[in-house]
Amino acid sequence: MASSPSVVLSSPPPTSKDGSRFIDSNYLQKQSHVPANFKWPEEDAASAQEELNAPVVDLEGFFNGDVVATENAAKLIRSSCLRHGFFQVTNHRVDADLIQLAYDHVDDFFNLPIEEKIKVQRRPGSPYGYSGAHMDRFSSNLPWKETFSFAFQDGPDKIVADYFKFTISKDFEQTGLVYQKYSEAMHSLSLSIMELLAIGLGVDRMLYREFFEDAVSIMRTNLYPTCQEPNLSLGTGPHCDPNALTILHQDLVGGLDVFVDNKWHKVRPVLGALVINIGDVFAALSNGIYRSCLHRAAVNSHKERRSLVFFMCPRADKVVKPAEELVCKSEGGTRKFPDFTWSDLLEFTQNHYRVNETTLENFTDWFLSANRSNFKPTHFKTSH
Repeated sequence: MASSPSVVLSSPPPTSKDGSRFIDSNYLQKQSHVPANFKWPEEDAASAQEELNAPVVDLEGFFNGDVVATENAAKLIRSSCLRHGFFQVTNHRVDADLIQLAYDHVDDFFNLPIEEKIKVQRRPGSPYGYSGAHMDRFSSNLPWKETFSFAFQDGPDKIVADYFKFTISKDFEQTGLVYQKYSEAMHSLSLSIMELLAIGLGVDRMLYREFFEDAVSIMRTNLYPTCQEPNLSLGTGPHCDPNALTILHQDLVGGLDVFVDNKWHKVRPVLGALVINIGDVFAALSNGIYRSCLHRAAVNSHKERRSLVFFMCPRADKVVKPAEELVCKSEGGTRKFPDFTWSDLLEFTQNHYRVNETTLENFTDWFLSANRSNFKPTHFKTSH
């Protein structure tokens, strides 16, 4: 990671009063050619040619208490998590009007002048705030997007609503209330998915629900502008999410790709569905039985894309360790990863490492290292 990245662009980006340069979607979509720092290796950016045939799990029976339907849903989820860690859900009981309202408010923030957006810029070591192409963190393989992230924890305090009202401005009070409700719906659905994951693994049904009830999660809005040379860049590079579970709602533009059977596959947007993928924390909780999903976001030249993402994360001090019965079921009957906390993993990904497909393995080496300050990764991505 570079602390003061230098970005080569076809024309100078906006400059703040302190001389820092910032890039947002408005600037990126005006670029006729992809700047050098936004170009990705060919093996990472190569277009997906096939669609992924992943299960679409109907949750209606689960919510109605239908035992057979619940078992069938858990089996579908288990099969996809053993293979690639990705599936979609329908009849999830998240109000379609609420989802649309959340999208209606996406542009309220992203349409602000860059000078206003950077007032809530992500601080070093924090996953929260505004980021334009992650220029504050990296100097190459920059993502063709801008993001806005904020914390959520279920409870009487409306931390999302207060964040928008008091950190941005009172003009965003209604936006904050919308995202408060949306985050609450995502948290509730995440806990339900946790039950199905537990059933599929053969552990106590309430094990993960109870573990994540006091989760401190991350809600994020993404905006991917159009790109005139989409085969050269990516909205998000290949990676596995470091958190436990991710719930994505993508608009109908499309652009999500998942890596399965040694090649990239497109994920066709399903009207009304929510995309679910397993992250590194849950892979560790399952002792590696369930796979963390390797995915990326492509860009296109004809229409900008938006998405809403909820990253479920355990409370910072919760110890992540697999149930003993899962260790016994694992190959060799041994632990794959050490006990750690979300705070440990977040420290690694925010200050020492750029997430990719081998984050969990390299984190394990770093975590167990006697000399973390001089840590060098030993696990590298496979060829794409």
